[in-house]
Amino acid sequence: MKGRLLLDFEKTIQQQMKQIRNEMTRFMMNYKFGLHEMNTKIEILKEEFQHIHDYNPIEHIKSRLKSPESILKKIAQKELDFNFDTIRENIHDIAGIRIVCSFVTDIYKISDMIQKQEDITVIDCKDYIKNPKPNGYQSLHLILSVPVFLSDRVEKVHVEIQIRTVAMDFWASLEHKIYYKYDKAIPAHLSKELKDAADVATELDHRMENLHNEIKELKENESEQELSLLELNNDKFHLPAALLESFFKKR
Repeated sequence: MKGRLLLDFEKTIQQQMKQIRNEMTRFMMNYKFGLHEMNTKIEILKEEFQHIHDYNPIEHIKSRLKSPESILKKIAQKELDFNFDTIRENIHDIAGIRIVCSFVTDIYKISDMIQKQEDITVIDCKDYIKNPKPNGYQSLHLILSVPVFLSDRVEKVHVEIQIRTVAMDFWASLEHKIYYKYDKAIPAHLSKELKDAADVATELDHRMENLHNEIKELKENESEQELSLLELNNDKFHLPAALLESFFKKR
């Protein structure tokens, strides 16, 4: 009798685990599709700039999907109940995209173009460029709601987008490695060094953008000079219409 009860209990547990696994798979698929939708939108912008404009502000794009293990860990950290509605409402970085730009002005340009898309809803925007974190971290964070069109319904999925410059991305990558190497307890002198390095990265961004603007202005001036020279040559070598008309009348 006990053996039968134990078998029934194990069978029930297995069925419950299978159901949770299937629900988690469907849940994660929605975020995977939301990531695809957002990546497609960004790739379209990138390709448009490559082929139509003379300058592409997007250096590269990287995306990632949190693992179920990472999600469960975050649930435990936030002391949340384990149910999918709670996860949707409280964890907004399951699907994430990082866009790396050349210059700071590019960050706001890309952000503006993304936010203006009609089927996207902006849930939150955190500007760590105008207001850097105490450790020196800089980036623009957007939490967006993206529609995923399934066979029988439309799901709204949260996608986090981080937009930063090459210098900001380099600093954040190294800071992350140091942070976890010291198990999140960085010595005070290293924290100061990291903050100083963040300031240097900010200065580099400003200097490179100034150089970019100066070069752009020089090119614009050269184009204007070439146009003026072309107009002058036309005046020199093309007879006025009135003179040509008079000549043919005499003939």
